[in-house]
Amino acid sequence: MPSFAAYRRALPLLRIPFSVYLMPVFWFGLSALRQPFSGWRAAGVFVVLHLLAYPASNGYNSYYDRDEDSIGGLRHPPKVSPELLHLVWLFDVLAVLGAALLSLPFAGLVAGYLLVSKAYSYEGIRLKKYPLISTAVVVVFQGAYTFLMTQVGEGAGTGQLLEPTNLLLALVSSLFLCGSYPLTQVYQHQEDARRGDRTLSLRLGIRGTFVWAGLALAAGAALLAAVYVQRQELRHVLVFLVATGPVVGLFVSWARAVWQHPAAADFDHTMRMNQVSSVCMSVAFFLMLVW
Repeated sequence: MPSFAAYRRALPLLRIPFSVYLMPVFWFGLSALRQPFSGWRAAGVFVVLHLLAYPASNGYNSYYDRDEDSIGGLRHPPKVSPELLHLVWLFDVLAVLGAALLSLPFAGLVAGYLLVSKAYSYEGIRLKKYPLISTAVVVVFQGAYTFLMTQVGEGAGTGQLLEPTNLLLALVSSLFLCGSYPLTQVYQHQEDARRGDRTLSLRLGIRGTFVWAGLALAAGAALLAAVYVQRQELRHVLVFLVATGPVVGLFVSWARAVWQHPAAADFDHTMRMNQVSSVCMSVAFFLMLVW
């Protein structure tokens, strides 16, 4: 019979604080709605995604990766145990049930997200082994899919979801993920190679990862500005440029350091980049939402 202490030791591998780094897509989805929305429903969507669904995905990934080196949010991950899988199933059930309290379509989308995240990590399928497929899955499901899923949880109708500029903004969220996702892999090349996971960052190399990230993030920012202009939301463009200025500065500084010393592509720099970009982009989209 597993003890409470065993579950407590496994709990950090759900990496709940790390889930906060995915907040920008949530705020982005809400800020794109052009209609009044319910604060309590938004809070419910946040809890389901960031405190239940994302941790369940993190835990499942940790269970099959069995990382020995640093991983996102944990410098020294604890040993994987069967109790971790018990927690994953519990969080899966709570996420779907919590989503169902908001709406059944939202629950269906959350369940779909959880199933895809299992396919990403499960050793019998392990999409993570394939660089292009794994990148496409993350870019779509943590980007546009989550953007639209947030809006469904908030109660947006089909007309709002399929409005052309809304779909373009959903595409923007995927472009941002396309740039940031390989950066989260840049310090794990040895660990990924040991497991046989040919990640996109590993295939691109350290310098190639930064070039890819810069191009994808620039494309996302350009499309975002174009859509805001089309929607006559010029103030949003200004807010985004000001709020993300520190992100651009940090990225350029880090890239310069990596060009001179590849060892700078390490855990500490990656986590700092994640933290700064998450906070700055969340602030930008939150301000847009308030205004």
